[in-house]
Amino acid sequence: MKTTLKKLFLCGFLVNSLLAAYGQDFYAPQRASWAEKAEQSIPRLTVTEKKPVALVNIVKDETAFQQYKAVQTAPINKLYDSSFKETKSVIVDFGEHITGSFSFSTDLLRAESDAPARFKLTFGEVPSELVTPFDPYQGGLSRAWLQDEVVTVMTMPATMTIPRRVSFRYVKIELIATPPGYDFCISGMKCDAVTSAVNTPEELSATTPQLFKDIDRVSLNTLKECMQTVYEDGPKRDQRLWLGDLYLEALANNYSFKQYDLTKRCLYLLASLSEHNGKLNATVFEAPEPKPQARQHLYDYSFLFGVTLKDYLLETGDRETAEDLWPVVKKQLESAYKYLQDDGMMNYEQASREWWIFFDWKDGLHREVAFHGVTIFAFREAYELAQLLNKENEVSQLPGLIKKMKKAVRKHYYNPKTGLFTGILNDQVSYASQIWMVLGEVPTQKEAQRALRALKTTENVCTPGAPYLFHYYIEALIKSGLKEEAKKEMAEYWGGMIHKGADTFWEVYDPRNEYLSPYNFYPVNSYCHAWSCTPTYFIRKYPEIFQK
Repeated sequence: MKTTLKKLFLCGFLVNSLLAAYGQDFYAPQRASWAEKAEQSIPRLTVTEKKPVALVNIVKDETAFQQYKAVQTAPINKLYDSSFKETKSVIVDFGEHITGSFSFSTDLLRAESDAPARFKLTFGEVPSELVTPFDPYQGGLSRAWLQDEVVTVMTMPATMTIPRRVSFRYVKIELIATPPGYDFCISGMKCDAVTSAVNTPEELSATTPQLFKDIDRVSLNTLKECMQTVYEDGPKRDQRLWLGDLYLEALANNYSFKQYDLTKRCLYLLASLSEHNGKLNATVFEAPEPKPQARQHLYDYSFLFGVTLKDYLLETGDRETAEDLWPVVKKQLESAYKYLQDDGMMNYEQASREWWIFFDWKDGLHREVAFHGVTIFAFREAYELAQLLNKENEVSQLPGLIKKMKKAVRKHYYNPKTGLFTGILNDQVSYASQIWMVLGEVPTQKEAQRALRALKTTENVCTPGAPYLFHYYIEALIKSGLKEEAKKEMAEYWGGMIHKGADTFWEVYDPRNEYLSPYNFYPVNSYCHAWSCTPTYFIRKYPEIFQK
């Protein structure tokens, strides 16, 4: 085994050294073909005209999400029948979360227009966005992600279309420069909503509890909004393809809309935009032309490409695509070989200096144990894909490495007294550590159940910070046979968002802190986010758990 590891590392080192020295492209023979196939798989966006349903006020309510809720005040026709010069400000509710092109029309009520009028429009996915001052802005991301626009109408009547695509349920319209010589009204508004999700998912069983029907409905809304010409992470922000979100969206799509060409496009797009040394980029842009975002390499995300490809093959039987992209899967394994030591342990300290190791938006999370777990998980998934493609001989070392790594992490990380896995560099007890040990199949089922249950009774546990890790928590509970616990946790976590008014699921949700933001300003959070959509996957894949 020691010789095998040295050979694997030496082979990868020599290949990468040659590529660096001569500027060669590891995927040169395939890259143009992959880009063409990504282009051929672009889905057609469907456009649906949506109109507002009511006027609302945003009122303070300590029991509501972020302490604000929308209260209906009048039907929408009241706006169209009134002088906006007198009204000056209004908040409109479209009744659902939508993504698309927004336009509004104005018409004269008295005299001829003799000067411009100026409006400020603010779009919100949740009520608090419309009443929280955006400035002075201290967030960690661009201020321009916030959806507020100033529009000048030079003459009336007129119809104005916001140039950017917006993602919202509510829109606040304020008159900020008043024309002195004439009066006018807002005579109409609409949003041409866009999505590539066109198929209709199957109905759930009539025995499904109402809460899980609601969770499924909101999950589907979230996924639908994120299904554009790629699986976007969020239609408000960041509006791009991320590898980690791709995996979860593809899972949900497999059990709902079943539009597999979108998955195929995303896989080919990521492959075509990989680094010349073969390393996948974690996120890519479509416009103005396809390109990767620089310096975005996530260790745990890189392995999800192969898992997504394996699932795609099983769902579609498209062996041609799977074989075409198999070299990408195999190449990512070299990232793990680099850190694998002779005793079966991984060099986490070195890897953490060279990669962004993610797992969750959670301050203080120590990732050493999860790092080992996801590597074992990746090796197993890659070998299963190889078996499906009859390519086991190309990764014949993987079963032996998996066995050796499991033995090593049990020796160094598992505490039989507590039943928990903790690191060498830091003895933190975290959900992430237990989850990825379970998904890596390190503990027995009985040990897995003990570890996951112990999280509820152990002090100072590092809990999940976002729905992304919570997905894997539900997966781990089901894998370990804790089906009732999985049902209860989904009801409390995603059901908690439902009870707080969610019509799409949020990027970040900690029931103990509704203002949590990785970007230091909660209005810039995405409140329709791809990695939150997976309850529909669980509800539909496991009807015996969630539909009874």
